[in-house]
Amino acid sequence: MLEVKNLFVSYGRIQVITDFSFNVGAEAVGLFGPNGAGKTTLINSIIGLVKPRSGEILFEGESLLPYETHSIVRKGISVVPQDGELFPIMTVLENLKIGASYIKEARDKVNERLEFVFGIFPVLKERAYQLAGTMSGGQQRMLAVGRSLMAVPRLLILDEPSVGLQPTLVTELFEKLSMIKSEGVSMILSEQNVRQGLKVIDRGYVIENGTLAIESTADDLMHNEHVKRSYLGL
Repeated sequence: MLEVKNLFVSYGRIQVITDFSFNVGAEAVGLFGPNGAGKTTLINSIIGLVKPRSGEILFEGESLLPYETHSIVRKGISVVPQDGELFPIMTVLENLKIGASYIKEARDKVNERLEFVFGIFPVLKERAYQLAGTMSGGQQRMLAVGRSLMAVPRLLILDEPSVGLQPTLVTELFEKLSMIKSEGVSMILSEQNVRQGLKVIDRGYVIENGTLAIESTADDLMHNEHVKRSYLGL
């Protein structure tokens, strides 16, 4: 579905991503690494916010490099940014409908998509007419994920979804991500909480200093000595 080949990304003279390659099929793939490793830069390159210096990004066989972000989203890639970027003085329902408003396929089945999202996140249905800005941090994160699902994505990208959440909410959020995966939505999960992330993904990539350090299955990463020592505290 998605194929990134030999990507080099820099900000001015600062090299951030160096010769990075990875792919995503009908599965959930993790991107793990410390702050500053290049995970968000990689995501921003995929969705057209940052143009790479060289390399290729293909989605369903077509290069994404000529396209701007709004066109990439219309091709079936939806992103949940790290800060959520909700509209706080609009209701939950209004925020969700905005997720479908710029994509014809989504607009044509907005009620069907709402039921899909409400099935995964019942709290959003309960609070449909509550202002988004008055919800708890965990509920807002779920709303951000739900809004992205309204766009009928074939590939859902989540950038650090657990940041700032208390442990019980992190557990609940990752349970919801497992539900989304079971519905057949391919996923890229960029996450510092490796322990929780490994419960959701099929395969993972560890990024360190903008380069690929480890690539393996979730089970192998869970038992990898470097991952256990550096990211799992074992």
